[in-house]
Amino acid sequence: MAPLHPHRAFWLIAATYVMVLFASAAPSPLYPIYQELWGFSSLTLTLVFAVYVVTMLMSLLTVGSLSDHIGRRPVLAVALVLLIASMVLFVAAQDVGTLLAARALQGLATGAAMGTLTATTVDLQPTARLGSTIIGAAPAFGLAAGVGVAGLLVEYAPAPRILVYEIILGFFAMLLAALLIIPETREREGFRSRRHLAVTLAPQVRVPREVRPVFFAAVPTLVATWSLGGLYLSLGSSVVARVFGVTNHGAAGLILFTFFASATITSLVITGRPSTVKQAVGYPTLAAGVLISLSGVLTEALPLYILGSIVAGSGWAATFLSAMDNITAATPPAQRGQVFSSVFVASYLAFSVPAVIAGVVLSHIGLRATIIGYVLVVALFGAVLALLMRRAATRADRAIATIGDTGPRQPVAAGEP
Repeated sequence: MAPLHPHRAFWLIAATYVMVLFASAAPSPLYPIYQELWGFSSLTLTLVFAVYVVTMLMSLLTVGSLSDHIGRRPVLAVALVLLIASMVLFVAAQDVGTLLAARALQGLATGAAMGTLTATTVDLQPTARLGSTIIGAAPAFGLAAGVGVAGLLVEYAPAPRILVYEIILGFFAMLLAALLIIPETREREGFRSRRHLAVTLAPQVRVPREVRPVFFAAVPTLVATWSLGGLYLSLGSSVVARVFGVTNHGAAGLILFTFFASATITSLVITGRPSTVKQAVGYPTLAAGVLISLSGVLTEALPLYILGSIVAGSGWAATFLSAMDNITAATPPAQRGQVFSSVFVASYLAFSVPAVIAGVVLSHIGLRATIIGYVLVVALFGAVLALLMRRAATRADRAIATIGDTGPRQPVAAGEP
């Protein structure tokens, strides 16, 4: 069977990108149903959220750069098979143990897929602008569609606990079949030795030396954006239900949808702008949106909260895109899987760690205090991190200048001397 034209393959990869994020967000509107059905605590709910992120980070840290050695398609094929298996577990889940297993398997598969999908998107992009659009819009659109569609199905469709997973399973099966005709974009190099294989699969964040200054400069941006996304997906449903009294799952899903939908639209509008413009627009808009949303929570004004979500979502997209544009431009093609996996390690640490801590302290200090503390701590941490990363980037620039006359060196793990 002849491979697809690269332009058509690009759109298939974009669809896969969206569906992986769609699947990751889909369980969020169902958490209250699981909790009511099986009677588990808020701490257990936090564990369900955390196990997904932990296994995904394990996958990113170990197999994130594998596609640079064996090709993109084998890694994506295995990831899709694991995602299909996780959907089967979700459909069959009758207790917390099976739910945890499903989320753990989904985390492993998503971690294997994310860096590879981003690298393949860049490999196949018809233009840099279109590639940037997909990289910025796909995560936001996938998350938005996941919470929105799942919320509507939970409220209005039959078999709310399984229908959304059956739909996702069907899409993944079609994408797996389509993968057979997607051209390979990375030649298979294999491994020089068993030691080379072991080093590649050893848990670590690997960033080529020449990319480090840009990567370090982008880390505070990744923290600022993904920590806010974690807040919406982990505590957003609780805020909507307990602060604003919205008990309709479909309406709650659509309220969460506004943040990510705004991010998607902004990604499409701003993608052609320089990264400096995106950053200049993104940070103030992100901060303004967070303040408006907080005001809505404190005053129990739902319209104000929705407005803040729209503004914050717009700032999220512009800020995240500015970082991704810089990283993409600085990354050699042969190391895209490695670098983009490192990007998502930083992103999902910011996405998950504050959310897990917030879930633990929620029962002790209350929802409003947790939300306020979350925002303040993340803002302070981001400011400190920005200072540290700026210093690290300066040191990296000096190191590159020092070795510049000695010829190229092999990529090494970030943080190594």
